[in-house]
Amino acid sequence: MTTQPFVSLKGIGKRWNGKLGVEDVSLDIPEGAFVALLGPSGCGKSTTLRLLAGLEIPDEGKIVIDGRDVTTSAASDRNLSMVFQSYALFPHLSVAENVMFGLKVRRVPRAERLEKLKRALEITGLTGLEDRKPGELSGGQRQRVALARAIVAGQRLCLMDEPLSNLDAKLRNAVRKDIKKLQRDLGITVVYVTHDQTEAMSMADIVVLMKDGRIQQIGSPQELYSAPVNTFVAEFVGAPPMALIKGHALTGFDDDTTIGLRAENIRLEKPGKGRLVCTVTECEFLGAETFIGLAHDHATGLTLKAPGMALHPSGHTVEISFADGDLHVFDSGGKRVARAT
Repeated sequence: MTTQPFVSLKGIGKRWNGKLGVEDVSLDIPEGAFVALLGPSGCGKSTTLRLLAGLEIPDEGKIVIDGRDVTTSAASDRNLSMVFQSYALFPHLSVAENVMFGLKVRRVPRAERLEKLKRALEITGLTGLEDRKPGELSGGQRQRVALARAIVAGQRLCLMDEPLSNLDAKLRNAVRKDIKKLQRDLGITVVYVTHDQTEAMSMADIVVLMKDGRIQQIGSPQELYSAPVNTFVAEFVGAPPMALIKGHALTGFDDDTTIGLRAENIRLEKPGKGRLVCTVTECEFLGAETFIGLAHDHATGLTLKAPGMALHPSGHTVEISFADGDLHVFDSGGKRVARAT
């Protein structure tokens, strides 16, 4: 018996004055999933989220939430909550008043409001800050207030539009863990827009990678990393991204193919033993490992991942090797053909 998806986008398209926003976007989301809409600026991920939220109406296609066609329904009728990039807090209201604002507008009884407030503040670690104004909070605390407001709404679907982009790196890491834990504890379905592949890979069960208004690949983080469907996915997903080598640079591969190779699958060889001779361009020591940037006339993005400190001077010539089984093969159009054997 097939389970119906909780959220379904079917052939969604949106244009403004003939200019493409998104084209033929189809996506099924099971209940309780954490889905990341990932891609570079202008790829259509925020447009897709706005269409799902009801802030825009599609030119074609259908949107179904919990079995109900909401394609032309107002945002207020879609039973969802949103967390924005800007915290969207009222500066003159306290933390408690900001969190409960929506409940008050909906005339939820005071006792119920206070009970939901208490639980939301406990979940988000804001207990004790109820009377503070947003101006007295750190960026991370303000984002937690926005999360608490989404929690008290009690909706099964929560949309998040780059909620961490205003935070510094350390705070982003902390709040990222908070959001993932909240999603698991509450069992809600989250659709999360980000341009940061680290956020998408570390938080999401399902990643939807977009480019130029179209979906490139849908799958788990592991699937996108290990089996990219084209060279765009290969280069976008992973830190560092997959290196791409022209087929004619390697024995046994057609000239019109492109070969993909991950940093962890490259090893240094003694002179005369390697498959490619490269020049060191940079070394980035990160404590547990070192990323060694390499240049080759027929390759882009070549990086070797070495354990511990493994510094080599820039301009130094090295030879590298790798197993055929770790290579990814793409055709002349950039589409995945297979993994090499």
